[in-house]
Amino acid sequence: MSEDIMWVGLDAHKAFLQVAVLAEEASRPLSWRVEHTTPKVKKLGRKLEKLAKGREIRVCYEAGPCGWALKRSLEDATPLVCEVVAPALIPVKPGDRVKTDRRDAQKLAEYLRAGLLTEVAPPTESQEATRALVRQRSACVQDLGRARHRLSKFLLGRHLTHGGKNWTAKHLDWLNTLKLEDAMDQVVLRDLLGEVEHQMQRKGQLTKALEEVAMQERYATAVGYLRCFRGIETVTAMTILAELFSFERFETAKKLMGYLGLTPSEHTSGVVRRGGITRAGNRRVRTVLTEAAQHSSKAVHIGPALRARRANQPPDVVAMADRAMRRQHDLYWRLIQRGKHRNVAVTACARELTGFIWALLHGQVVTG
Repeated sequence: MSEDIMWVGLDAHKAFLQVAVLAEEASRPLSWRVEHTTPKVKKLGRKLEKLAKGREIRVCYEAGPCGWALKRSLEDATPLVCEVVAPALIPVKPGDRVKTDRRDAQKLAEYLRAGLLTEVAPPTESQEATRALVRQRSACVQDLGRARHRLSKFLLGRHLTHGGKNWTAKHLDWLNTLKLEDAMDQVVLRDLLGEVEHQMQRKGQLTKALEEVAMQERYATAVGYLRCFRGIETVTAMTILAELFSFERFETAKKLMGYLGLTPSEHTSGVVRRGGITRAGNRRVRTVLTEAAQHSSKAVHIGPALRARRANQPPDVVAMADRAMRRQHDLYWRLIQRGKHRNVAVTACARELTGFIWALLHGQVVTG
């Protein structure tokens, strides 16, 4: 019963927490502000326990930069339940134009009591650390792309081109032998080239660290299964596992597809109108699955690299990966023949691949 529960909303900031408590004996919500430090958070937990007077305590705050550290600190300090809720799914009143920290905390407490909030599945500290490693490598890839872009445009402005494929070993050797007439241009060239080499070194180190994590017992089996699919290597497999960390929370494949934003948007009012994919949820997993689905246009073929990845894997897993490859290929060309754009066909194949991955890993939880 809601009468036996004390509802608490937190508007969390880096420096402070705005607290709002809905207690039955109070004529209006209790509200105050505390510093966002570990000692103050623990003290807040003890204060909430006194206010509860033996009732269950339910606390919530929006997912954001504060992460799950606040949730863990509160639950360690006091016997309570703290939920981290999805900001994008919080109800919004279009006519409400006043926004303050106090009002935000009160609304969170009221919506939590009404059951209108959606909790974000909390990872363990180990799972969060693995996800941080995956995201750091992804950021490094972006930094490398920016560094290469700056260097290539610097050379393009001086009409210096390699004539072959960029960023190969031969291209890098050519860059190291370049001598520009202007001394300042040479300094800029050395700096830009040094940044490219630095980012390449970073990428190699982070990739090696991620591959070492993939070999650990908690990930090795699931990574081996995922590598049986065409287009999925170790980095892609670890991205999927680190970002989702449990397929058990998705009751059906369609729910996983919806979570990844791969389902069509819809605006139906009398007439059914469907649009492009929603692009909601986890964009990192959606991106790597779309990249893997790019192979759908190719003929069904098991090359040496894929055959090596499938070595010593269970026959039923290999059979499922083969079925996924055939279905993606057939779906891609069926849509192309119907006049669909290539990107639409690839996205549909990514959605198809998502269903196979869910069927393979549903019920498996990556511990740690």
